[in-house]
Amino acid sequence: MARMTMIEAVRSAMDVSMGRDENVVVFGEDVGYFGGVFRCTQGLQAKYGKTRCFDAPISESGIVGTAIGMAAYGLKPCVEIQFADYMYPAYDQITQEAARIRYRSNGDFTCPIVLRMPTGGGIFGGQTHSQSPEALFTHVCGLKVIVPSNPYDAKGLLISAIEDPDPVMFLEPKRLYNGPFDGHHERPVTPWSKHELGDVPEGHYTIPIGKAEIRRKGSAVTVVAYGTMVHVALAAAEETGIDAEVIDLRSLLPLDLDTIVQSVTKTGRCVVVHEATLTSGFGAELVSLVQEHCFYHLEAPVVRVTGWDTPYPHAQEWDYFPGPARVGRALTEVMEA
Repeated sequence: MARMTMIEAVRSAMDVSMGRDENVVVFGEDVGYFGGVFRCTQGLQAKYGKTRCFDAPISESGIVGTAIGMAAYGLKPCVEIQFADYMYPAYDQITQEAARIRYRSNGDFTCPIVLRMPTGGGIFGGQTHSQSPEALFTHVCGLKVIVPSNPYDAKGLLISAIEDPDPVMFLEPKRLYNGPFDGHHERPVTPWSKHELGDVPEGHYTIPIGKAEIRRKGSAVTVVAYGTMVHVALAAAEETGIDAEVIDLRSLLPLDLDTIVQSVTKTGRCVVVHEATLTSGFGAELVSLVQEHCFYHLEAPVVRVTGWDTPYPHAQEWDYFPGPARVGRALTEVMEA
């Protein structure tokens, strides 16, 4: 075991995968010599050469289109979109080509690509470096969507994604790269070196895609979250003193519905938290599923805590960002309903 940041865990996952399988290639904007804008690929080109880790032109559509062709040829591309906000020019390639190859070819071809992309806010990146576009992927048949919340999960899930025969969207919450940020921007962030989930095996291991994890057991209310919001939810539960059960989805598609249903059936209450905008966010799907499967067990309406229905506001970062105070108010609201 080693203590790793999420950056180091992601890098280790690619390193282990490239060492085990010569068909794994890594490319994207500035990922070669420079090592990526967040240094997630640092050292990979020096270790594996310029044919297996290389820079791509500033063309997200070209990057993903090339990856799809490589995958059809038998390679396993793990490509980086520098920020999730930049994926829109590639959306046609992702949704119309990568997601449909297995269906379109009647199973003769698969598309084993991974698209890594830093997601979310909390870094004063403004409207073009802070978006959370996961719902644009979960609506597409043929894609898998992963959002890890810690280094241990990030490495195990990324290795699973690289080994998966179908396209995987791997969204990395950039605010968690160096520590488990709980929404208290006014406090120093605890580094991953002082957190138990910063302990990461140095070799190969996998975590099943589609399996959630209960981060905090409780009996009063279920909180469903993913990515950075897992740590915000944990802080809110501690600060309010409410006996909340916190579920870390880890994988949005496929979704571990059984874990959600079992928890809400037990608690009778549910709060859904995500950083993306409210309207048509992934939380709407979660609320619908809870209503469908747990209706007769609910003691209060399901509540969502999310970002605003606005572009990400640079000047009002911490008002937009769902912090522990907002989540705490939602917990209190459902307990008093």
